[in-house]
Formats: sequence, structure tokens, C-alpha cells
Amino acid sequence: MELEPQPGLAIEDTFSFWKNPVGWLRQKELGNGFWQFFAVAFFFTAGFSVYLFLFNLYLLDFHFNERQIGLIGGAMTLGSLAGTLPSGILARRIGLRPLLFFSLIAPPLLFELRAVWIWEPAQIVMAFLAGALMSSWGVCFIPAVARLTTEKNRPSAFSLLFAVGIGTGALGGLVCGYLPKWLAMAGFNLQATEIKRLILMASCGIVLLGIIPMMKLQLPAPSEAKEEAEIRPVGGHLLQRLKGHSFLLRFLPVMALWATIEAAFTPFSNVYLSRQLHIPLTRIGLIFSAAQVLQLCMGLLAPVVFRLLGLINGIVTIQVAIALALGAMAAAGNGNLAIGFYLTFCAIQWMSFPGLNSLLTNETPDKDLSMASATMMFCNALAGAASTAIAGTLYTRLGYPHVLAGIACIAAVIAILFRVLLGKERSTTRQSQEVAQLVP
Repeated sequence: MELEPQPGLAIEDTFSFWKNPVGWLRQKELGNGFWQFFAVAFFFTAGFSVYLFLFNLYLLDFHFNERQIGLIGGAMTLGSLAGTLPSGILARRIGLRPLLFFSLIAPPLLFELRAVWIWEPAQIVMAFLAGALMSSWGVCFIPAVARLTTEKNRPSAFSLLFAVGIGTGALGGLVCGYLPKWLAMAGFNLQATEIKRLILMASCGIVLLGIIPMMKLQLPAPSEAKEEAEIRPVGGHLLQRLKGHSFLLRFLPVMALWATIEAAFTPFSNVYLSRQLHIPLTRIGLIFSAAQVLQLCMGLLAPVVFRLLGLINGIVTIQVAIALALGAMAAAGNGNLAIGFYLTFCAIQWMSFPGLNSLLTNETPDKDLSMASATMMFCNALAGAASTAIAGTLYTRLGYPHVLAGIACIAAVIAILFRVLLGKERSTTRQSQEVAQLVP
């Protein structure tokens, strides 16, 4: 499971931030409550970013292969899916604050156990439970920020939280890469597996530190009678409601197919660097940190792409670029060239999501938007879990080059499907209006 990315700062807003950070923050008028939640999110993101970066590499030390890692990753995604609706019900019944406390205590304790009990059946069960427990944070995150901000400063608040996620991820990669050397220089004679276990346990402790600012955080009551992040069940008369949405009936299957592309490689990226390219942990940490920074920079350039090409054409262009990057990785095999193509893939893999989210928002009536979002999350998670499990088995049997080549071909086909199914009836004027909404 990956921590979900949020859209970054708009380019003009980013320039203003770097020119005068203090003035920019004052202008946004973010209150003490937001900064307390910012500290909570910092510890949560920092701890789990390190853990998720290192855990698959840790499993390799115990001779787990890609098939087993894929099953574990798929189980975690299914757990997140299964836990979302109960977490939403709990959030309405007991409130956001108690559920946020729960998300800071229960998941890291279970993650500590995952680092100690290395047995495949247990790992699969614990991964499912971990995904279910961590879904409580995802359910609470958006409504908590909404309560602590205003409509005017909310985009900036989300952007700051996104930037912290990128920064802590990059820093975590460096720490994971260089900590074994630092410990050796300090005189600690530990095996590589022991060092990784130590880092995993410490990262869970970092998450628990979020309890300190959480104790001071007071969440205002919702401004409307209806909870901001109402979780609508996926089922019941869902199919009946979807019948009247021609766009959703075309968009949701293509979006689920695209989710399989991300899920087929991203969970195995560090394993790919270690097993296929034979890169040591120190360099993997550097590459991971560089990839995080590149993702941030390319995320800021995404609005420019949509402005120049239009929303549909921009999304399709990015999808084709991802397919080409995967194909180039398959052809390159080993060496620095493969690393370059890997960084290219990492840099552009999230660029399409602001456009896809904008497209969903623009084409769906406000009254049905939460239903459409919940349905999209459900379909993507289900497709992603299956894709991760299947890809892990294929990597084990066929090797990375063959599977990456297949994923690249599928990605190209999905891009064509996206253009055919969603771009046919859309005028240039309509796309220009959407881009104007996407880029402030």
C-alpha cells in the first residue's frame, strides 16, 4: 500500500512561496489547529514512508520472492478496501478525533509485529489487517483538513501536506540508505537484516510520536449538518444510479484498468532495483529520494501540459509516456540506462492524476460526486490488488524484462481506449474550460 498522493501547489503559487515563504504562509492565514494537524501528519507520513520503502527489501533478506511480496501487497490493498466503509461509519458515530488517535496507535503496533513475525501466511493476514487499520487515516484526513481550513486557504493546506509527504519520503530514503554505514562508523556491528529491522521498528515509533500534537488538537464541529467526508456504500442501488451516467460507465472501467498499470510495478520498484539491477541499499536510498523530488517537480509541471494540450490529450500523452518508459526499462535490462528510465517512469507516473480527478469532477453532478469517488476508489483498489498479486507471480516466473514489456503494451492500449471512449464527444472549448479550472 502506498500513501496516496495529493495534487501539488499550482506553479504561480509555488513561485510566490519560494520568493517569500513567511509572507506566503501569513497570507494563507492557516490557524494553530491546522499546524497541530500538520505535525500529526508529519509524524504519520514520515514513519510509514520509511517503513513502506524498506519493508519489501527486508522481506528479500528472508528469501521472499516477488510472488509472495505481490500476495502480501494485494492483501494490504484489499484490507484497505474492506476497512474504508467501517471506518466511515465509525467516523460518523464516534467522531474524527478518536478515530485519528486510533490510526496513530493501532497501525504502528501491528507494523511492529509484521517486522518480527516473518512467516508468509501470517504476513498475508497481517497485511490485510494493516490495510484495514490504515484506512481510518485516509477516511479522516480530508474532513479533518476541511474543518481546520477555509475554502480560500484549503488548496494551500493540502499542498503543504503533499510537500511534506514528498520531503519526508526523500529524507527517509536517504536515512535508510546511509544508516548502515553510520552505525558501522559508530562501532555497531550489526547484520544487514538487524539494521533493517531496527529501522522498521524506529519508523513505527516515529508514527507514535504523532500522539503528542494530536493530544492538543481540537477539531471544530462540521460547518454543515452533513459530514464533509460522508462514505457512501458501494452497493445497493449503485448500479441503478450509474445507469444514468454515460460518462461514469465509460470512465470507471478505463480508470480501473489504468490502476492495474500502477499496481503492477510500483509496489515492486525497490525490489526491481535490488534484484534486477543489483543495486546496494545505499544507492537505492539515493534513487528513491531523487525519484521523490522528481515526482514533485513533474507534478508542478502537469498543469502546463494540460494547458498546452488540453485535458484529454494531456492525460493520454502522459499515459503514452509512461508506457514508453516501462518499455525502455524492459529493453535496457541492467545498468545506468535502466536507472535513468526508472527515474523517468517515477517522475511522470503521478502527473495524470490531477487531470483524471479534474475530469471526474467536471463531468459528474455535485450530488453524485461522492458516489462516483467512492465507486472509483473501490474499482481501483480491487483492480490494483489483483494486479499486484498477478504481477508478483509473473515476475517470479518470467523475469522483469518480459513482464515490464507486457505492462508497457497494456498501458499503450489503455491510453488508446481512454482517447476513444472519453475524448470523442469533447470539444476544444470544453477542454479549455476544464484546464482553466484545473490551473488557478
